[in-house]
Amino acid sequence: MNAKAWVRGGLDWLRGPEPWTRRMVAGDLALVAVLVMLGLGVEELDNGSTPRMAAGAVTVLALVLLRRRLPVVTLVVGSALSAYLPGAFLVGILLGWSAGRRISGVVRAFGAFTLALLASIALSVAKELPQGRPVLVVVFATLIFLATTVMPGLASRYWSQRRTLLRALQERNAQLMRERAMVAGQARLRERQRIAQDMHDSLGHQLALISVHTGALEVDPALTERQREAVGVLRQASVSAMHELREVVGILRDGVEAPAAVEESAGPAPTHRTWCCWTSRCRSWTG
Repeated sequence: MNAKAWVRGGLDWLRGPEPWTRRMVAGDLALVAVLVMLGLGVEELDNGSTPRMAAGAVTVLALVLLRRRLPVVTLVVGSALSAYLPGAFLVGILLGWSAGRRISGVVRAFGAFTLALLASIALSVAKELPQGRPVLVVVFATLIFLATTVMPGLASRYWSQRRTLLRALQERNAQLMRERAMVAGQARLRERQRIAQDMHDSLGHQLALISVHTGALEVDPALTERQREAVGVLRQASVSAMHELREVVGILRDGVEAPAAVEESAGPAPTHRTWCCWTSRCRSWTG
């Protein structure tokens, strides 16, 4: 169990902050296979020994798997070992791309690539020193490093920053769209509340007057029974109209309390006093 946890912890450390899916693992292994085969071909052309071929294959495997967790270390080590292991020469392209993308900060990235260049030049000069012409070795090592490591690093850094900028712009655009929709929704809500208030103040007042007057007429002793029934129908119609108006006002206010709820409150707002007064009078007339 401890060994299992130790292996899982080692894999988590090797994975680093990035998610490491099976597809990524398969891609890394495919890259290792391609680079090892190309490296074996380079070693064969350079008349490399079997131990050196094996060392080159192991180096390529280690550098490819560790490039996410240790981009600076793998860049420096890969650039330095390429002078003695021609089979690990092509892995510098992948290491440069990975380092340019993952090293944060321009100063840190510049320092890492400079250190890798110095390590590559130093070991190349040390290897070719018995043959003389160190200046030529320095020039060729610098040109090769710029072509195989610096250029992929710059391209990777540009691509990564461009993708980050596009993602930030997309998030900003989405936020602006949400804010715009929110502002439009608030404007619609204010307009609906204004319409509801206008209906409440104008139509509600008029309907309350009709209900009060028809209620007063209904109890007038001078009216005949038939006239009283007609006035009662008018009063019931006005009361029904007031109820429907309250429902419409409540719908327009999107959950705001309707005038019926306002009537039951302890301290109604000044804008609702007319409505409450007339409705209370109406109820007193209608019993």
